[in-house]
Amino acid sequence: MKTNVSFSSITPKKIRVIGVPLDLGQSRRGVDMGPSAVRVAGLEARLEALGHVVEDGGNVAVAIPEQKKEGAANAKYLKEITATCTKHAELVVKTLEADKIPLVLGGDHSVAAGTVAGVAEFYRRKEQKIGLIWIDAHTDINTPETSPSGNVHGMPLAALLGLGPSELGDIFGFSPKINPENCVLVGIRDVDAIEKENVRKSGIHVFTMRDIDERGMRTVMEEALRIAGRGTAGYHISLDMDWVDPEDAPGVGTPVWGGATYREAHLAMEIIADHGRMLSFEIVEVNPVIDEHNQTADLAVELALSAFGKKIL
Repeated sequence: MKTNVSFSSITPKKIRVIGVPLDLGQSRRGVDMGPSAVRVAGLEARLEALGHVVEDGGNVAVAIPEQKKEGAANAKYLKEITATCTKHAELVVKTLEADKIPLVLGGDHSVAAGTVAGVAEFYRRKEQKIGLIWIDAHTDINTPETSPSGNVHGMPLAALLGLGPSELGDIFGFSPKINPENCVLVGIRDVDAIEKENVRKSGIHVFTMRDIDERGMRTVMEEALRIAGRGTAGYHISLDMDWVDPEDAPGVGTPVWGGATYREAHLAMEIIADHGRMLSFEIVEVNPVIDEHNQTADLAVELALSAFGKKIL
């Protein structure tokens, strides 16, 4: 007996794309072109083909390093990064107020301090908390005191957890933005020596690449989503493309071998879509300068499609 199979199982969502072409958080240039590369790879049209309603909110204005002084060596360009993230956070709040899902394109991972601030503020006004899934090769939990480079793109998670730098963590005048018990790191494999202590002290949940190797992506993601979703309105997904192995994502800010495979990355996004509790989504650290034929931006779009409900069947 034949059964009728429906192929239109995706619930249409209203999505606003926000570009934040920030590259002040790191020393290797090029991630400021990430938002353009992802747009060129057809993000809007491909999301619309799934049935979603997409509008592009343009780019948040960002200073370039040539215009500004670096400032303190242990937190370079912190003033400019905080200013950009504050503007960005306000735009995220407005997007959620308009009943649209923010889909943020970075820039370096510093932009997450603005994205999460905006989402957390919107739900704080409703007296709700949010969770955070940080999918990354790195933990990004350095502070100006522990950072070996002074690059702020290694600090946004620390800022969001209230560990510092305080300027970046205090957007909208409250800190922390996330409770450690609802914050999960997935796929890390490259952590600075002193930073390890920050991770242990922070109380967040961590799944390294070894955990994924041993337990499988499905088990890890199901558990991560349970942790981030417990007692929260839902969660923000922050996807650093360097989480994926450089074989599939060569064009990233700081590539590290031994990352998620193409299929593992898709499976993680598909499981996020299945759970249906994603409040907002961002993709960061796409660097077209060192990419091959825009392959990394193309994969970024594919992963976004999976996170927004695209299935094989």
